[in-house]
Formats: sequence, structure tokens, C-alpha cells
Amino acid sequence: MNNIVWILLVVSILIMGMFQSSFYSFGILSNILVQGTVLGMLALAVAMVVLLGDINLCTVGTAGFSALIGVMAMKRGFPIPLSVLVILLVGGAVGFINGLIVTRLKANAFIETLAMNLVLEGALLAITNGTTISQLPDSYKYISQGKIGIFPALPLVLFGIFIIFYFLWNKTSFGRSVFAVGGNSLSAYIAGINVRTVKVGAYVLSGFLSGLAGYLLSGYMGAVTSSFGSSYENLCIAAAVIGGVSLTGGKGSIVGVLGGTLLLTVIQVGLAILGIPSTMITLAGGVMIFVAVIIDSIRNIYQTGR
Repeated sequence: MNNIVWILLVVSILIMGMFQSSFYSFGILSNILVQGTVLGMLALAVAMVVLLGDINLCTVGTAGFSALIGVMAMKRGFPIPLSVLVILLVGGAVGFINGLIVTRLKANAFIETLAMNLVLEGALLAITNGTTISQLPDSYKYISQGKIGIFPALPLVLFGIFIIFYFLWNKTSFGRSVFAVGGNSLSAYIAGINVRTVKVGAYVLSGFLSGLAGYLLSGYMGAVTSSFGSSYENLCIAAAVIGGVSLTGGKGSIVGVLGGTLLLTVIQVGLAILGIPSTMITLAGGVMIFVAVIIDSIRNIYQTGR
């Protein structure tokens, strides 16, 4: 069951290729990686918190709000590297606030992050007054739109971040602590793990990744819109769960999250290439989330032997 996402990915690519032979072209395959980069960042942000047995529903709101603050700073004369740093810091700060509220005030993560998402999306609308902030400098957009030779630069960020988090999850005491807390927080506490610190750290990283997604998406679009990132709202949760991150916490893999991201992107891009109406693509997105929940349930039953 752990590798089912990769089997589904191969099957999906074969099916798409059967109906549209141009699906195997370099342009479309590289476009899938480009399209999947932002989704991958958001899926990883969700996974960081789901590993704890919690949920983070404000990744998209964090991405939009942090990108807005960074772009506004840039418009007011901040150097581009400093503006990007502002985006990442705002994302991390949102994660820090989430972590404090969940751990110190014992708030329910579902309700807390849902409320935070509404606050952030509402703040974005209020600040922009529903307008679009565009005309971003080319140097700001380079990573999202630029190429290295014939290869787009954006997927390099995707693979680079996933490699970094692979080592964080599997080779560091913090990563092992996140899994331990998600598996059984009481046992983790008895074993000497500072559960609150680990949880806050995971929320901060989730916010940081959301901010990074906001930077990449604003660079790709060349703008910050009032509906920034709304198409990723639920897909990022589905990508994490389909990739094997259990909603019950304590189980998951970076490779699986990457597989879930690519699977959903292949299906979405493939349906668009086949000329499927956008309404049907939305329907397909809902089915994907439904499938994610079923896969997670079957995986839990399979692993517990019940």
C-alpha cells in the first residue's frame, strides 16, 4: 500500500499517453513539473502538521498573505532578496502563531487553522480591495519563470526542497521527534521529547513552506490576485494523504508526498490537454480528495491488520 501512489502515477501517465501521444513530449512533461512545484510546497506544508496528528487548513491563506506583504514591501523600495525574505518570515510567523495557539491554548487545530485561513484571506482582500497587484520585476519572477538551458528552473526548487526535507524527516532528531509525537504524544513526552517545542517547530516549518509557495506562485503568475492560490486549497491536503501521510499522524514519507503531488498534477494537466471542461476538472479534484480519504482508511486497516 505504501507504493500505491507510484503505481497510480505510472498508470495515469500510460492512460494519458494512450489518448494523447503528445503527452510524452518534453514540453508537457516539464510543464507538469512546473505546475506541480507550488502544489508540492503546499502539500509538504500540510504534511508537516498532519504528521503530528493535526491538520493545517491555512497553507493557501498563508501563501497569499505572505506573498502580498513581500510584494508590497518590494513596491515600497525593499530590495528583491529582502522582500523574498519578508515573505518567508511572514509565513514562518503565521506558523509560529498557529503553533502557540494549538499547544499553549489547547485549541483544536482544525478550527484554529480554518479561522486563521479566513483571517488571512480576508486581510488579503481588505488590503488589496479586491484588485490585482501586478507588474512585478523580472528578477523577482526569474526562479518561477526562468530557465537553465532548456530546463525550467522551478522544478529544481521542488526537488531541492524535497531532498532537504527528506534528510530533515529521516536523518535528524527533530524529524524523528515529529513522527514520535504524531504516533503517541504521551509516549513521546515520557521518552523525554519536548512535545510543545516539536509541535511549534513543525507549524513554523509549515508556515515557511507556505510562504515559499506564495513567493513561487506570485513569481509564476507575475501578480498577487484576490483569489490567490484558491485552486490549491484542498488539493494540497489530498496530495499529502494520497502520498501516504496518515491523517491519524505519525506515518508518512517524503517520497510518497512527492508521488501524490505528481499524480494529482498529471491528472489535472492531462484532463486539460484532453480538452475536458474546467467544470469536470473541478469534479475530478473532488473525486481525488474522496479517493485520498479511502486510500488512507484502507492503508490504516492494512497496517493495523484489522
